[in-house]
Amino acid sequence: MTDATADDAARPPLAERLGRVAAPVLPAHPEVAEWRPSTIEDVDALTELFRACDLVDHPTWTTPREEIEESFTVSWTDPARNTLVGLDAAGRMVASAAVMLHPSRDAHVHVYLSGRVHPEWRGRGIGREVMRWEHERALEALAELDLALPAAVFVYAEEGEVGAQRLATRRGFAAERWFTTMVRDLSLEIPEVEASGHAVVRPYERALKEATRVARNDAFRDHWGSLATPPERWETFVEGPFLRPDLSRVALEDDRVVAFALGSVNEEDWVTQGYSSVYIDLIGVTRDRRGRRLAPAVIVALLRAARDAGLEKAVLDVDTESPTGANNLYGRLGFVATERSVAFVRRY
Repeated sequence: MTDATADDAARPPLAERLGRVAAPVLPAHPEVAEWRPSTIEDVDALTELFRACDLVDHPTWTTPREEIEESFTVSWTDPARNTLVGLDAAGRMVASAAVMLHPSRDAHVHVYLSGRVHPEWRGRGIGREVMRWEHERALEALAELDLALPAAVFVYAEEGEVGAQRLATRRGFAAERWFTTMVRDLSLEIPEVEASGHAVVRPYERALKEATRVARNDAFRDHWGSLATPPERWETFVEGPFLRPDLSRVALEDDRVVAFALGSVNEEDWVTQGYSSVYIDLIGVTRDRRGRRLAPAVIVALLRAARDAGLEKAVLDVDTESPTGANNLYGRLGFVATERSVAFVRRY
């Protein structure tokens, strides 16, 4: 995301721009007996709901139970105000709603809506009520911040999630960006890449945690929809159960990280994918080191490490309009496009 400008400094506070914002009204649906905030005691039921939705909406990847549990423990979430679950008369969880404010407040404010309705309960109007509540709660949260910053509310959907896309459009969201999932067969030849300069490519390790976060924030500053990652949010990622330091790679100039390719492994995904894989979460090069073939250097180093670890494929997602031309680079390295997703945005 680009830096704030003089126009941003003159922008009125959010409370003034949004006007009077009423408290969100709980969803109402005759077949849903109860709506209430979710708690950490709901993790098992939420995991069951998410898995049922994942199998229909994006069967090639799943939402880990650990990720759901984490949403109740990090400091930047407020489940009591920003989540709901819908229960039927028997107490079964049939829907969930979540509103997440990104913890960064440097130049922009972003809010993400993430609602789910069990596949057996879709087509009854429950999703419409879920998104309405989420959107109302997002506006309330923005007004409470009262910052003089540009703000945006995001809804992400897979290409096949036509219902979710329709709901977002009806609430005034516009499709702003498409993302492509790309897969690389690790049994195919992996090219040699030599970066210019004196950077050294090596495995990521814990001692490089902060240097890599700094590099990530610099590399993604001009990327669409990206905000700086604060230390706590970074900690949950790099110290989480899925990042594989042995597969991940960084490029170092002395003690400075100038490029990185960080990969995770979630073996639950392998069942529906039909193959073992590493997911490349982040690839980036600091802005003052672009054009030196550092990105392909760290990528191919990760690919070799994953192949040598016995994994069959590598997977990543890329912005189809990346300012660095990343999608073209990945294609040249043997990645093939498979699925697409879209970001719907409403700006304030």
